Amino acid sequence: MGYQCVQCSFPIKSLYVQYSPGNIRLMKCEKCKAVADEYIECEIMILMIDLMLHKQKAYRHLLYNVLNQQTLKFEGLHWKLAIIYFIFDACIHLYVEARNSSSLVSTCCKVFMYVVFGNFMFLLTFFIMFKIFLNASINISRFNDLLLTIMISCYFKIFLIAMMVWEFPNSVIFIIELFCLSSNAVALNVMTESSMGRCVWACFGAYAVKLFVTQVLDLRFLEQLIKGWIQMSSSS
Repeated sequence: MGYQCVQCSFPIKSLYVQYSPGNIRLMKCEKCKAVADEYIECEIMILMIDLMLHKQKAYRHLLYNVLNQQTLKFEGLHWKLAIIYFIFDACIHLYVEARNSSSLVSTCCKVFMYVVFGNFMFLLTFFIMFKIFLNASINISRFNDLLLTIMISCYFKIFLIAMMVWEFPNSVIFIIELFCLSSNAVALNVMTESSMGRCVWACFGAYAVKLFVTQVLDLRFLEQLIKGWIQMSSSS
């Protein structure tokens, strides 16, 4: 991914010219004649607020002008983001299972299944939906870009930290997942420049399959657990 104007997504060669340390001049877009990326001189809090408001120019700044293949080692970044993503996803299910007063072993097994199989089906469905709804081919470079986009745009999961400190109803998890879905759709729209409706359907399909798989795994695990208890009681 190369640099882009955050206003009109027109490709640009550089974001600014540096004359001396601390003395820079922001470049203007050749197409829209506006400043290509005003977020360079903004505080990080302004960027975070615009990301929460789902402003497309904030996503362009983050995905194209900050997380740029020319300046970052993408292989290490993918691994770090994947670990963070799986940890937050595991925290969601661990928080829910802890309220069900399950045993430690059964809770760990269920959380492991949710995280592994649930996210596997989520990513698989996402890429299938991407190909169907957006009529786009997927190569290695495209795959890496999409994977990075998904993990970055799930930043709303960071609010789960508050659930580890204060008591919240399970409906808060649904709200966070809903925000992640909408954030994924906006990020996908910025990356592919497809219609927002197609991007929403692609993301919604992936989340629906993930929810279905986790529910099926939950019922299957409960069934096996009940059978194990019956066999233990009958043998004794």
